[in-house]
Amino acid sequence: MINSSTLLALSPLDGRYVAKTAALQYYFSEYALFKYRFIVEAKWFCYLLTHANELHFDAPPPSALKKIEERIEHFSLEDAKNIKQIEETCQHDVKAVEYFLKNILKDIPELAAYTEWVHFACTSEDINNLAYALMIKECLQTVLLPKLHELLDGLRANTHLYAETPMLARTHGQAASPTTVGKEFANFTYRLKHYLSQLENVRILGKFNGAVGNYNAHRVTFPSFDWPAFMQQFVESLGLVWNPYTTQIEPHDYVADLLSQFSNMHAVLTDFSRDIWGYISLGYFKQKISQETVGSSTMPHKVNPIDFENAEGNLALSQALAQFLSNRLPVSRFQRDLVDSTLMRNVGSVFGYAIIAYDSLLKGLNKLIVDHERIEADLNQHPEILAEAIQTIMRANGLPLPYEQLKALTRGQKIELATLTKFVESLSLPEDIKKTLLALRPADYVGYAKELAQKI
Repeated sequence: MINSSTLLALSPLDGRYVAKTAALQYYFSEYALFKYRFIVEAKWFCYLLTHANELHFDAPPPSALKKIEERIEHFSLEDAKNIKQIEETCQHDVKAVEYFLKNILKDIPELAAYTEWVHFACTSEDINNLAYALMIKECLQTVLLPKLHELLDGLRANTHLYAETPMLARTHGQAASPTTVGKEFANFTYRLKHYLSQLENVRILGKFNGAVGNYNAHRVTFPSFDWPAFMQQFVESLGLVWNPYTTQIEPHDYVADLLSQFSNMHAVLTDFSRDIWGYISLGYFKQKISQETVGSSTMPHKVNPIDFENAEGNLALSQALAQFLSNRLPVSRFQRDLVDSTLMRNVGSVFGYAIIAYDSLLKGLNKLIVDHERIEADLNQHPEILAEAIQTIMRANGLPLPYEQLKALTRGQKIELATLTKFVESLSLPEDIKKTLLALRPADYVGYAKELAQKI
């Protein structure tokens, strides 16, 4: 069923591609931002009351705090709408979350007297930075990394499946020493695995130190209390890394680093998309087709590599936005300006375009069928690629001017295998070596490509 709201969406992320990006709505929508702000506000409130004795006031019964934990667990779209309505009155999105939580406390008799501990000694950015940190952390763990592992598995599967399938390589677009199809997949498997390892070990930071990062209100209210240690424990209890030195805002350096990693990884996946597009163009790969689909509005025969083109386009969008945000987010005037507030709201778009690209790559990979006959024919049409092997063996056996002789014989010329055979027969080489060279064919000249692909 077609949803009219998607037809009216300004961005294709929420329109044409909404089915692919829907999982991200739980991490980067307005609803999600309210939800994670509420999580931080509510957990901070509970954390304070759990340590009431240290702050010299009476603690409520633990059962009362469990009711807050239940509200965290069951935060709903209706809750988000309620907060939005409060925001329309107070005109402040974080304050609206504070008032929402206070309204909840009024209905819990054991907690009604504690309402002013909500948002205690906080600036809005104490709440915001932790909310975004949790959003990014959980989206990485539940959506992005699993999808990237799925893509990595797809690359690895093709690496092993085609490890022994010889293929003409091309350097500068020209015929070059052969490789195998699997080894070319292995190259990208290894590169993607590198970035996945980085992303799995990323440090996501959080701060909780007040209006300008100095615990001013905290210390004047409770001078003898160790606020830096207390705040560090709270941030770490959320599964985040403590950042002790900030202004009013967490400086977003970790966000910039994370987005840079995605940008670099997307350069690798763009490289892969373009290579596969090229191999399809050369006829090395065919694509599985559905009889219901069309490839061109006028040319019935077309089977276009649209999945890899779609991936390339969305990777470019994700990469461009990631590069911009990583350059701009760490810059702020004095102790705070509001530029980052709008910029952080677009971090989800980086991942939205990325998810579309990953799905397109997976779809494209599942369509690929190697055309062994076409690959073999291309190899056999280029016997000149054996010139490297011949001149290297000539060097090892002390023959004069091996490179120059092969250059004169092959460079820029279309030769037959018989031409190389005649040349090898004329060389003063031991018979066993000459026999090896005479038996060598392009499909055999793949070095350790098979083994390298099989072991990754």
